[in-house]
Amino acid sequence: MKYPIFAALLSLASIGSAFAGPASDAAQTHFNAIASGDLSIVMRGYAANPQLNWVGGPLDGTYVGADSIRTTWEKFAKAAGPLKVSVTNLDEAINPKGATVSANVLFEGKQPIKVRYVLTYRDGLLVNETWQIDPKLTVAAAY
Repeated sequence: MKYPIFAALLSLASIGSAFAGPASDAAQTHFNAIASGDLSIVMRGYAANPQLNWVGGPLDGTYVGADSIRTTWEKFAKAAGPLKVSVTNLDEAINPKGATVSANVLFEGKQPIKVRYVLTYRDGLLVNETWQIDPKLTVAAAY
């Protein structure tokens, strides 16, 4: 390559994106807990006054506060039962003020639930969550 510094920067950028950060790990734990219906794990990831924006489906709405969110996840777990989860296109953006994780998530059980997920973390805790039902979403099984 004609510009070795540029090539080195590109190489470092691609290496950095291969490693999951703490917010990505927390998001994966969150997805797995939702799939298994383990509400104690789901709820321990939230900050003091979180918000869940559920877009589409029977639970469509905005839920503010841990009690409201817990009730929503209880309804979901009861209706969906145990699920298999696949996550693709997981991306983490982080700066000193917090982190945002976005991903395509497929929950498989009685019927497939395709979700475009966006989670915002501050001080390591989930403060804002968007669950966007997206029937057209392509989610291949992650290995």
